[in-house]
Amino acid sequence: MFRRLFLSPLFLVLALHAEAPQAAEPLTPIALKKRLEGTQNAAETNQLHEDIIRLFGRQNLLKGKPSTKIEATTVAWAVMDMNPARVTRGDGTVIGNMTRVGEDGLQVLVQTMKNFQEFNYRIEVDGAARVAGMVHLEHYDYTADSDPQPGVPQGRLEKFQWTQSKIFPDTVRDVTVYIPEQYKAGEEACLMVWQDGSRHVDPKGPMRAGVVFDNLIHKKKMPVTIGVFVDPGRKPEQKPGSKAANRGFEYDSLGDAYVNFLLTEILPEVEKRYPVKFRQDPKAWAIAGGSSGGICSFTAAWERPDKFHKVLSWVGTFVDIRGGNAYPYLVRVTERKPIRVYLLDGVNDLDNKYGNWPLANRMMEASLKYMNYDFRMDWTECFHGSRGMAPHLPEALEWLWRDVK
Repeated sequence: MFRRLFLSPLFLVLALHAEAPQAAEPLTPIALKKRLEGTQNAAETNQLHEDIIRLFGRQNLLKGKPSTKIEATTVAWAVMDMNPARVTRGDGTVIGNMTRVGEDGLQVLVQTMKNFQEFNYRIEVDGAARVAGMVHLEHYDYTADSDPQPGVPQGRLEKFQWTQSKIFPDTVRDVTVYIPEQYKAGEEACLMVWQDGSRHVDPKGPMRAGVVFDNLIHKKKMPVTIGVFVDPGRKPEQKPGSKAANRGFEYDSLGDAYVNFLLTEILPEVEKRYPVKFRQDPKAWAIAGGSSGGICSFTAAWERPDKFHKVLSWVGTFVDIRGGNAYPYLVRVTERKPIRVYLLDGVNDLDNKYGNWPLANRMMEASLKYMNYDFRMDWTECFHGSRGMAPHLPEALEWLWRDVK
């Protein structure tokens, strides 16, 4: 005689949950370094072998593709070869010998290295290069203002595509509008326009401008501000996300074409599409961008200081691409304009046939100082790009907006 066993639904859920395998966390270079430094039994070595394969990709390893993984300043290399391997710099300096993991030729090396450097490397076996590539180390720690914080109202992002430009005909671009939670429809708010906008407002990107806006507006370290994030124009046949063909022409050219494009096309369209109004005091208007977007932002304020009072520029392209190298001299011989300028650059910025970016920014700094502008220059070790600006953004915005409530 068999007795039926009745299990409650709660018991079944708990039982299934207890039996479910726990998903292993993805291996990272720092975690890999710690595991290599510890002692392991055979089972642990086998598991580490599989985790490394997942980290680098089996096909990448088998095909000998450049295999590096970087976390902060910790670099991991891997190769598949039955003979001993080592990693060297391009100049032949040995970085280290690789460690075998398992019996199939998998070898790894993990090193924590000095920040702010870029170098070529080779993975050598028997003196011959098996794999070659480049390592770029540029790590920064963010402040809390660059991360979402509990209890802080989050602004919303609206997006539209602009295809009807008369100033830059035959172009297509995305425009993202940040509207803070504190904004009340119909009231006037401050304005900040960003070039290369989509990537700078991406909450998972390096800049996280919308997140920073949320935190600073909540703490009253900047006023309630509408953000208009404008992408450069791409040609209609270009796919979204591809390099915008019209970017250099729009951003690097001197003159008032781009600022007129903003004033007569983009900003009226934003006010038409959404229930927002911009304060007409120029002290309530700011403009931002990096590299060519940096000189573009300066040009907009230079041409129309009656509209844009505040400029945020990082790794600005004040070199001879479309005449931007003239600005340090123009600043000195032109009556001082009512604009405030924040500049950021790094000693590792570009040096090529168009000019030397750190030197060009040094010259801008000297000219602004000579003409007694309201400006700030922050020098870092950054390379070209937005990584160096991102951790400084909260402090830079607080400085720019310090006179506006």
